[in-house]
Amino acid sequence: MISDLFGGLHPTVLWAALAIVLAITEMLLPGVFLIWLAVAAALTAGLAMLLPIGEAFQLLAFAVFSALSVSGGRLWYLARPIEGDDPLLNDRAARMIGRKVVVVEAISHGEGRVRVDDGSWQATGPDAAVGEHMVVTDVTGAVLSVAPLPREQTA
Repeated sequence: MISDLFGGLHPTVLWAALAIVLAITEMLLPGVFLIWLAVAAALTAGLAMLLPIGEAFQLLAFAVFSALSVSGGRLWYLARPIEGDDPLLNDRAARMIGRKVVVVEAISHGEGRVRVDDGSWQATGPDAAVGEHMVVTDVTGAVLSVAPLPREQTA
């Protein structure tokens, strides 16, 4: 029935064409998803070439191959994560650790405020006077834990 719509082409040709179209689309619009459907279409083309199966079974085989290839692809990428140039890109708190800050509201009894870039953040740490240089050691929510800088790093 479907092959009748495409001029009587053999199902193997149709599945192979679908695999090629999906692979090309993946290359043009990378998303690391269509390639797994292209693999499933190619496997279905191979199955249709080897066995005389009907269209319903071909669609079922494509669905099964799609589920298996997408799951396999997901496992592949979980086992081999892609490391970016900046692993802390979306972790604002981790980016703060190690930064030098200046006390803008004296830290007294373990609490005060420090300046980071153009903002002021609540901070906890040892008592420190306004203008003293500190370093961020930890972040809990929106509160920075700070410690004094060694004397040679305050310049």
